[in-house]
Amino acid sequence: MCDSSSANIVMKNWSDIIFSEGLSFREKVKQVFEYQLQNNSVYDRFCVALNTKSEILKQVQDDISAIPLLPMKAFKDAFVTTYPDADAELVFKSSGTSDMQRSIHRVNNARLYEQSLLKGFRHFYNLDNAVIWGYTPGYADNPHSSLIYMIQKLIDQDNSGLSRFLPLGEPVNPNAVKEVNRQGKQLILFGAAFGLLDLLEIDDISLPSNSIVIETGGMKTHRREVSRSELHRKLSKGFGLDGSRIHSEYGMAELLSQAYATGKWFSTVPWMQVTIRDPENPDETLPPYKEGLIGVIDLANVHSCSFLLTGDKGVMDKKGRFQALGRWNPKDLRGCNFLIDED
Repeated sequence: MCDSSSANIVMKNWSDIIFSEGLSFREKVKQVFEYQLQNNSVYDRFCVALNTKSEILKQVQDDISAIPLLPMKAFKDAFVTTYPDADAELVFKSSGTSDMQRSIHRVNNARLYEQSLLKGFRHFYNLDNAVIWGYTPGYADNPHSSLIYMIQKLIDQDNSGLSRFLPLGEPVNPNAVKEVNRQGKQLILFGAAFGLLDLLEIDDISLPSNSIVIETGGMKTHRREVSRSELHRKLSKGFGLDGSRIHSEYGMAELLSQAYATGKWFSTVPWMQVTIRDPENPDETLPPYKEGLIGVIDLANVHSCSFLLTGDKGVMDKKGRFQALGRWNPKDLRGCNFLIDED
């Protein structure tokens, strides 16, 4: 494409395109892909190493699954951005110790990210009647935590004064629970897996029956490891809630959209798509119930990279929903079909 075409792409109102209900997902993907191929030098070099630019563009016109997925490790090794010379409005860093190499996601349009965050949450939950609580040990000391930022933005939507981060190491105040109930609000409690279990170790507390607990992963530490099903059973019992009230969120510093599981399977927002890829050949999309690497298209990442191959293992069902099965290890990735009960 010529320079004038590139300039026109840059001038687009990406928010109107990404969240438009009048454009197909395929059309949005093609526009974002062309923009990133022209303006993201890291992604451009990655794609050109695989094929010529003209050939890739030709393939993508016919099939968006031909779009190369950039390994997410790139966020640790380089500036993954379409604005290399501009200061980022937000900077998110993956969790980890200070001496660990961490992913860095430079967000050049905070407003677009907040739209994705809030529109995405409202896609699954009634935010207008919600009280948001966050319990985030291990994240609270990270000033660049995308999880902390997300929960704070959700808290900011509540005018009741009841939404907050819970103090770490302290039991839940039963009077605060009663006040949420008295005002007829729905309590939504966010927390990483072991943070929530630690909270229950301080003191079991029964939450109102319409409450929702959303665990954000992190089921392995130096102390212990649990499966997601075991975790949900513990949370259900500890908070006095039906198992259907224990939900999951799939997100990370490198993604500006989140997926949610209100049962066993994660569903995405309309501007996000997940596929399962063959770890030996990531260009190949695997059929339902076959285990592989989780690939993500997140159009909210328009100013970084929207086409990413994670290091997470997963499977997909026939409805396009997926399960995250932990980090991928070449030694335990099975080539056979992964049998999972449908629900």
